[in-house]
Amino acid sequence: MAEYHTFTSEDAKQFADEHSGLFGSHSKLQAEKLTEKNFNQVFRVSNDKGSSLIVKQALPYAGYGNDNWPLTVDRARIEAEVLQKHHSLCPDHTVEVLHHDTELACILLEDLDDYRLLRTELIAAKSYPHLAPQMAKYFAHTLYHTSDFALTGPNKKQQVIRYLNPELCLISEDIIFTEPYFNHESNHVPPGMQQAAQALWADQELKAEVAQLKVQFLSAPQALLHGDLNISSIFINDENCKVIDAEFGFYGPMGFDIGSLIGSILLNYIAHFALTEQTETRQAHQSYLLEQSVTLWQHFSQAFQQLLTDKCTLPLLSNNDYQHYFIQQLFADCIGFAGCELIRRAIGVARIADFEQISSDADRNNCKTMALNLGQALIMQRKKLTDIQQFQQLVEQNSLINIPD
Repeated sequence: MAEYHTFTSEDAKQFADEHSGLFGSHSKLQAEKLTEKNFNQVFRVSNDKGSSLIVKQALPYAGYGNDNWPLTVDRARIEAEVLQKHHSLCPDHTVEVLHHDTELACILLEDLDDYRLLRTELIAAKSYPHLAPQMAKYFAHTLYHTSDFALTGPNKKQQVIRYLNPELCLISEDIIFTEPYFNHESNHVPPGMQQAAQALWADQELKAEVAQLKVQFLSAPQALLHGDLNISSIFINDENCKVIDAEFGFYGPMGFDIGSLIGSILLNYIAHFALTEQTETRQAHQSYLLEQSVTLWQHFSQAFQQLLTDKCTLPLLSNNDYQHYFIQQLFADCIGFAGCELIRRAIGVARIADFEQISSDADRNNCKTMALNLGQALIMQRKKLTDIQQFQQLVEQNSLINIPD
């Protein structure tokens, strides 16, 4: 059994060749390192006939910038098993795991070389109408079939234990639900945002609401989550989209994944106030983004309700009134978690290209301040919103911003 060591390009080629029949015995292989950032290193291994695979290895540390700290490589096992489970439930929209090695903390994946990173595409103001319906299908099937609605009590508890991910969950707890709400050293608050950040840090009512969401994250193992589902976790082409990067996977509140994606879409929506100068082009792209956020919830809630109606036979949980209550609570959670995503990306440690590509400091600060304000509004009003149209109105009302000339 091989002991863990950091892969070289030669190691990646050997791993891909040993654990796949794709290349054949006479292939000339080459390995290209695609990234080595924060948590992992990723290689594309290809042959001279045009076939390729992805080798992803977890590194024994995590970090942002120049600060690294030790981190278990068992997260590679969790990522592989989450993706395998989600692929079994929604194969059309989950990247396929071909092999994984627990000792080497390495995963062999299909190469989505005909797909593009969703974040890059949205920054370029490209639109994909199939994004929301397909992600709604992914959410409905992965969340329902790993929940108490579908599993027996003992089976569900075994699954919760299997997917415990304490170290990466702690990272999420800190950078999403704690650090942005205090004057923490890891936050990134430019001089032009100090006043807005200090007002947020002093808002005790907001902190009480965020505490409720944090406790949900800590103590509500409702379904097997991706754990970090944003627009950098999705690859897309003109017909299809697929989810990648599930190393933060764990059993948690259903609304977290959906809310994280909605929040990530809204951040792109806000960034285009500065990224796209031409008014008509900007408005068209922002309308598309807001429509996708609305459609995502509409299609998800319909598909999830249909699964409840067709498949759930458990006493009490099959009660129509309870199911209506559950979906309403899930909606409120989604809106709240979306708000947390907006706030943490505005002033927290993990920055996003949507904002970083804005050339003007003043424009970037205006957009981040808008994200702070919208995030707070979503968190504070999440329990008052009864349908997705009210969410849309809230976003539109909070989308007033003046970009300096």
